[in-house]
Amino acid sequence: MQADHNSSFNTEFDPRTGGYDPRRGILHLTVGIPSSYRKVPAEDTRPPSRWTTPEFVLYYVMAAVVIPVMVWIPTTLSSPSHPNYPLFQRRLSAGWLFGRRVDNSDAQFRSFRSNIPYLLLVVGAFVALKAVYTRSLRFSSTNSTHYIPFYLVFSALFLLGLHGASALKILVILFVNYVIGKNSKGAKWGPVLTWLFNGGVLFANEWNGGYRFGAIHPSLEVLDTFYGIYPRWHLSFNITMLRLVSFNMDHHWAHRRFGPRDVSAVLDEKERSRTPHSLETYSFDNYIAYVLYPPLYIAGPIMTFNDFMWQIRRPVLLPWRAVVSYAARFLACLLTMETILHFMYVVAIKDSKAWTGPSPYTPAQLALVGLWNLIVVWLKLLLPWRFFRLWALVDGIDPPENMVRCVANNYSPLGFWRSWHRSYNLWIVRYIYVPLGGANNAVLTTVIVFTFVALWHDLSFKLLAWGWLVSLFIIPELFLGRYLGEKQFGTAYWYRHLCAVGAVGNILTMMAANLVGFVIGLEGTSYIFKELFASVAGVQFLIAACICLFVAAQLMFEYREEEMRRGIYRRC
Repeated sequence: MQADHNSSFNTEFDPRTGGYDPRRGILHLTVGIPSSYRKVPAEDTRPPSRWTTPEFVLYYVMAAVVIPVMVWIPTTLSSPSHPNYPLFQRRLSAGWLFGRRVDNSDAQFRSFRSNIPYLLLVVGAFVALKAVYTRSLRFSSTNSTHYIPFYLVFSALFLLGLHGASALKILVILFVNYVIGKNSKGAKWGPVLTWLFNGGVLFANEWNGGYRFGAIHPSLEVLDTFYGIYPRWHLSFNITMLRLVSFNMDHHWAHRRFGPRDVSAVLDEKERSRTPHSLETYSFDNYIAYVLYPPLYIAGPIMTFNDFMWQIRRPVLLPWRAVVSYAARFLACLLTMETILHFMYVVAIKDSKAWTGPSPYTPAQLALVGLWNLIVVWLKLLLPWRFFRLWALVDGIDPPENMVRCVANNYSPLGFWRSWHRSYNLWIVRYIYVPLGGANNAVLTTVIVFTFVALWHDLSFKLLAWGWLVSLFIIPELFLGRYLGEKQFGTAYWYRHLCAVGAVGNILTMMAANLVGFVIGLEGTSYIFKELFASVAGVQFLIAACICLFVAAQLMFEYREEEMRRGIYRRC
């Protein structure tokens, strides 16, 4: 099966109709999404499959032993009979699976989990009202610009319900940003002022806690009593900020384009983002509809303004079978998360530091608590992103898929970054990485990018340390990829095994960086590493873990080879 690598859904994309082959189902919406758009050379051949070789049979045996142990250890640590259980028991809640309690202690996921019924009601209202709107005016499906008024009205109501009177603060910020973008008219100062304004807004939001009307003037204090369902609007405004920058930068580049471009052909995902519209398209109505588009407003995924408006002007054909399959996959992920939270209380263990209790954890137990916390972080982000993307798909808008690989299927820092929050990565590449020089200035650009990413997530030293660690760990991969790459040594028998050794180092450093940034911080990560290196048992476990990671890397290598044999080329 040979893929069309200029399409956003590989073999499923039909350039004649702009649609997708419904027989491929869920593949268009997850598996077949490439991170690379390079064409496959006609002479490109892959080595024969290794799945049935004696080497890989040995790997299967090892995996069949190790993976159950990786599940069994955190499950036993979560047993009520474990001596350390009283240390985190109070963090658990009543569950619904097999009489077990549930670890619902992560505030971010708890907010999403508890609000799923209300979100479903909002989605139902959105779909029903749009259907009524469509029927009443009998619109053509060849152009969706007639939905802009509907999006504007629903967004206004949605914003008032979420943030109450604070919706006025958001609208003021949006208006000022629009004035900056429209009045720059392609001038060089436009991007500079856009970045200064939006960066300043993020810092001001953090320092002022979203502002209070009463602090502006005592007569406005009454507005602070209308706070909506989600009054802390400033905590999620960093997502909105990305859209503000996208509109202004896309408008800036539309002014500076050299000559007209033929856009009569069907555009794929990448082309929709980089192809400018006529200047009239960058209007205030379209801007507000894009920035406050309800399905993606709260958490994304992130779309560029150009991509959003191309899909409005030329709707993408999304087969209902594929959308239903995507919904089924979301439910499977949700059930997986629920099972983990009912049987592995790793978040509660982490928050209470239960590893120092009456029965101190062994190095293996410490390491697996850290690993499963990373898996929980991945799932707690994947679920909201897929929920809101599913809402957009039901509406006929196809935003980028954020998670295109399982968190446990990564061996490269660069590949991990491309497959974790992919829509954000695409945004970074378009608006920061390429304008700063891209691959021509890779090291400095990488440091700047990850510093921005850290500060964008949270103004804390923990996240800043994460950003610098990731930058530091990526540099060896950039260096080795240039001087010890597949082109030079790919045919050597030892090359694959040497790469697996490097992958082990990559995985360990990626885990360390993400434990620092998103799980237990510098102090907790230092404790784990001290336990791993300060005893014979710790060193023995580390050696055994490296052997297991070596096997995992070999399986991941072959999995990617299998993708390429099937015509799927991804740089992650």
